[in-house]
Amino acid sequence: MSDHPYNSPPPGSRPKDSGLKGAGHDGSGHEGAGPADSGHAGAGHEGARPADGTSHAGAFEPRVIAFCCQYCAYSAADMAGSMRLQYPPNVEIVLVPCTGRFDVILALKALESGADGIYAAGCIEGSCHFLDGNVRARRRIMSLQKELEGIGVDPRRVEMYNLSASQGPRFAEIAREFSQRITGLGPGPSGAARHGDDRSSGLRCGWRSGGG
Repeated sequence: MSDHPYNSPPPGSRPKDSGLKGAGHDGSGHEGAGPADSGHAGAGHEGARPADGTSHAGAFEPRVIAFCCQYCAYSAADMAGSMRLQYPPNVEIVLVPCTGRFDVILALKALESGADGIYAAGCIEGSCHFLDGNVRARRRIMSLQKELEGIGVDPRRVEMYNLSASQGPRFAEIAREFSQRITGLGPGPSGAARHGDDRSSGLRCGWRSGGG
């Protein structure tokens, strides 16, 4: 997915490099930070998350990657920012032309590299600007879930959502709900490896063989 024709973000957004050509969001707009510093500038945010995935208070704070369609989900994220809706700053947004470009191998690499959860957010089914890109994305998400389950990783760490460009509140709700889900599941495969439970080797086997 490194060859994605990433287009200019919507008016009012200010994406920065998240390490996966994405942007984190806070409640007042699109104030991002790189993977080494997942804190987000803005009111109500406490700054950088330590490399071990814990907050300054010692609680686990998941790193979540959200692949967002530029026509719907990304526009909804921009609306959420304009409405000053609060959602977790640890959700890093990756702008894609269509969720049909969601790549299983890249997702596996992201989990191996430190992501604790991943979701794709695209147009409402039947409203895709590329006809069936969101349907293909859902199939890939389902394939990835089976791949993860086969190597002992909870398939709930990846998910697919559909929403329209006008659903800013729904975007914020999804970000909160998914972040809470991953917090409940605990550190992802790469984080678990630091505590003696190395499942990241299974991820490497997955993406080297084509990700299922």
